[in-house]
Amino acid sequence: MMRIGMVAGEPSGDLLAARIIQGIQSQQQALIEGIGGPEMLARGFHSHYPMDALTVFGYVEALKQIPVLLRTYLGMKKYYLRQPPSVYVGIDAPDFNLRMEHQLRQAGVPTVQFVGPSIWAWRYERIHKIRAAVSHMLVLFPFETEIYEKEGVPVTYVGHPLAQNIAFKPDTNEARERLGMELPAGAQVLSLLPGSRSSEVKLLSPRFLQAVQILQREALDLHVLVPMVNASRRAEFEAILAQYPIKNLHILDAQTPGAIYVDEQGIVRPASWTALQAADAVLLASGTATLEAALFKKPMVISYVLSPAMERIMRWKSGQARPYLPWVGLPNVLARDFVVPELLQDDAQPEKLAQACWQALRDPAHIAKVKNTFLALHQSLHRDTPALAADVILKLARQHAI
Repeated sequence: MMRIGMVAGEPSGDLLAARIIQGIQSQQQALIEGIGGPEMLARGFHSHYPMDALTVFGYVEALKQIPVLLRTYLGMKKYYLRQPPSVYVGIDAPDFNLRMEHQLRQAGVPTVQFVGPSIWAWRYERIHKIRAAVSHMLVLFPFETEIYEKEGVPVTYVGHPLAQNIAFKPDTNEARERLGMELPAGAQVLSLLPGSRSSEVKLLSPRFLQAVQILQREALDLHVLVPMVNASRRAEFEAILAQYPIKNLHILDAQTPGAIYVDEQGIVRPASWTALQAADAVLLASGTATLEAALFKKPMVISYVLSPAMERIMRWKSGQARPYLPWVGLPNVLARDFVVPELLQDDAQPEKLAQACWQALRDPAHIAKVKNTFLALHQSLHRDTPALAADVILKLARQHAI
């Protein structure tokens, strides 16, 4: 039986990898093993270490986790070198996977990296490490192919799996009805997504809530949805909410009826997706959630704040004061334009956030332009990602077997 090595390092990677496993299994019987999470395990993946060993948020936590990360890396490397797979697939987690891929490629194992580091924004010099470590890149965004082709790295654009899992025309009313909340006729809904990390919740939530306080002085019927990834983040958010109370606020988590559900394809839809689907507009932290909001065709305001210490660390680590591109949010990066506002660092003030949210909620011309742009973006990202990725992976594995 064909053996495929695979490592995913966080929940978003687990979801991506599960789709790739599904694509491989539709074409080839294979033992797929390495490090993965519950979505991968549900598809028959064999995990040698818990994915939590690699799920690290921020530089400080990474320093604390070094012993665990090192044991995990050395253990997997020893296993793969002793029993080389037909191909190795790294799913995101570039710090871990590029090291592993370099070692295995030197040992003659073909390597695939699915989701490359954002060299188009930070630290372009990492292309040299990628060229040495990776046999073939699988990229999520069409503009990335030009970068890798120019640098002599084999690359295939496979689209973004999320584009297959979110409808071109999401049903806002369906999400609201599923939640069963009492929303007055004509009420507008703003969803707040202050991030999944403790530092994000603590830095962004006070600003977001103060912005809503400003909005609710004029829009008394404005309702607010706030999805929380776990009990710890909810406790942190509620402590901040006590200092900046607002009306008509609904927290969505695993205990909220209808917030998390399994769709007809067997895909678990998180509370954040329900909050996005049910919203008229979104105020959120920069990150993957901005792409999800774009796929739900929602006008949004993107914000982010780094602590002074974290900002210094990022500048030191990258050697840059800011990204190469003028945009931070993925929707703007993909559109090559400021389709939606980005209020970062000192600009992330409640008054500015509230003003931008007013436009996202009440400006018909802006709303129509955003939705049309995001529909085109969705169409460009919609590919049969599992099949395209599986084709590349299995071709390399079969060539290696000859």
